[in-house]
Amino acid sequence: MNKKRTVLDIRGMKQAGEKISVLTCYDYPTARILDDCGIDVLLVGDSVGVVFSGYDNTLPVTMDEMVYHTRAVARARTRALLVADLPFLSYQTDLRDARMNAGRLVKDGGAEAVKLEGGANVADCIRAVVDMDIPVMAHIGLTPQSVHRMGGYKVQGKGEEAGDRLFADALAIQEAGAFAVVMEGIPLGLAARITAELEIPTIGIGAGPGCDGQVLVIHDILGLCEKYSPKFVKRYADVKSIISEAAGRYSAEVKAGGFPTDEHSFH
Repeated sequence: MNKKRTVLDIRGMKQAGEKISVLTCYDYPTARILDDCGIDVLLVGDSVGVVFSGYDNTLPVTMDEMVYHTRAVARARTRALLVADLPFLSYQTDLRDARMNAGRLVKDGGAEAVKLEGGANVADCIRAVVDMDIPVMAHIGLTPQSVHRMGGYKVQGKGEEAGDRLFADALAIQEAGAFAVVMEGIPLGLAARITAELEIPTIGIGAGPGCDGQVLVIHDILGLCEKYSPKFVKRYADVKSIISEAAGRYSAEVKAGGFPTDEHSFH
């Protein structure tokens, strides 16, 4: 299917039993590659703060940074659905902020949907943004913006009580109008149970194979981020070694006078 993906297509993929592929993306050249190879959803995640800007977590990421990166990705993609994260403090303070900042990602950044973290506690926020005709992807389980409350990046939903709370969160965000939900760092049995119950697609990251789709961070699958190595990450290439080898050869040739040659010079 080469036509432009929309939120209706993503929802329809669940009904058709077709798995949904999602990758994070933060820049124009990467977006061109991912769009051309058939990724269904490009997510401009606030993970950009960790893998691109070198922050310890996602909390310092600003709206201006998110708009900048979203705009870069929007210039390149022609097929994939473009979703952008609302960063910390852009929607938690009040509903007006949530609506305004979601609108910025769409109007100034070119996003086609926004993502925000939380369950029943952000249902009103989801509803307010959806009422503006901006589609919302929710995010439950291990929510990185809550890293301090959770005491680190830990699996969520273990045990019956915790699992029931996450199940209730999933139902609440669906009722609020989210078109899909990311489920991060939760037991695979719980993820499969939620997926079977919900009408909207579930996108797993560290949530097992029972979800309707999967998302990973592009830098993780390419071996470009060594800050964290979560169990759920699969490395598909070692791009770091390729870059290191190329840069090393370049430096050696410059120092030895082997570059540039006449071939790379003007006359």
